Amino acid sequence: CRCCLQAPKARMVIAAVVCHSGSRGVNLSRLSLGVEINEPTTSNWTSGTSVKFEHIRPVNNDGRSISRDHDGFPLTCSGNLHDNMIILKQESGYADVKDNSFLRVNFQMEQGLPLVPKSLTFNRVKCTVSKGIKLGPTFLVTSLTGGSIVGDMAPYQAFAIGGLGSVRGYGEGAVGSGRLCLIGNCEYTVPLAKNLEGSLFMDRGSDLGSARHVPGNPALRQGKPGFGVGFGYGVHFNTDIGQIRVDYAMNAFSCKTFYFSINSGGAGS
Repeated sequence: CRCCLQAPKARMVIAAVVCHSGSRGVNLSRLSLGVEINEPTTSNWTSGTSVKFEHIRPVNNDGRSISRDHDGFPLTCSGNLHDNMIILKQESGYADVKDNSFLRVNFQMEQGLPLVPKSLTFNRVKCTVSKGIKLGPTFLVTSLTGGSIVGDMAPYQAFAIGGLGSVRGYGEGAVGSGRLCLIGNCEYTVPLAKNLEGSLFMDRGSDLGSARHVPGNPALRQGKPGFGVGFGYGVHFNTDIGQIRVDYAMNAFSCKTFYFSINSGGAGS
C-alpha cells in the first residue's frame, strides 16, 4: 500500500582526504562535495545515487603540488596542478543468502559530466559477482570482477590490479593498471575448530592489454606485467568484532607476502 512506501534518504557529504599511494612519492589530495540519495531497500536489492564535485591535486611527500612524475609525464588529465570533475554515480546491489549458498552482485557506474570548464568527461563501470556454496562442512567461494573506463582519464583513475582484495601475492597495484580489468578469485574454506577456519585460495588478474591506453603508460615504465596469479593459504578467526584473517600468498615470481585484515562482515562475506 502507498502508506508503506518509504521515501529515498538523502545526505550531503563533504570530504577532504590525502591518499598516500606510495608510488614513487606521488600522493593524491582529494576534496569532495556532494549529495547521496539511498533508495528504499527491497528484499534483495539496494540502490543509491550520488552527485559530487571532486578537486584532485597530486602532491609529493612534502605536500607540495606537482603536475608531473619523476619521468616527466603528466599526473593529471588537464596537465595542470589539479583536475576538477563532477561525477554522477549509480550503485546497485543484489544479495540472495540461503542456508547453503549465497549470490551477491554489485554494480557501479560513474559518469563524468562536462558541467564546469576543463572538467573530465568519462564513463567508468565496475561489476563484481560472488557465489558461495556449502559443501558439507566446507565452503567454496568464487568471485569475478570486471571494469572499464572510457573517455577522459588521468593515470590515477586506472584500475589498480594486485594486493589484498585483488590478486594476493603482489603489492598494491603491482600486477597492472589499465582502462580495463578482469579479476577472478577462488577460496575453499575448511573448519578447523570452533570459530577457527583454514583456507586455500587462488587469485588471477589482468589489465587485458589496456595499460598502454593509460596516459603516460605508467604500468610499462614501472615494469608491471599486466597479468598475475597468486595462491596460498590462510587462517580465519571468527570473533564478535568480525573475522580476523591472516593470509600467506605467493605469486608467479615466487615472491611471498603475509596479509593481516579484519572483515567486519564476518565469515563468508
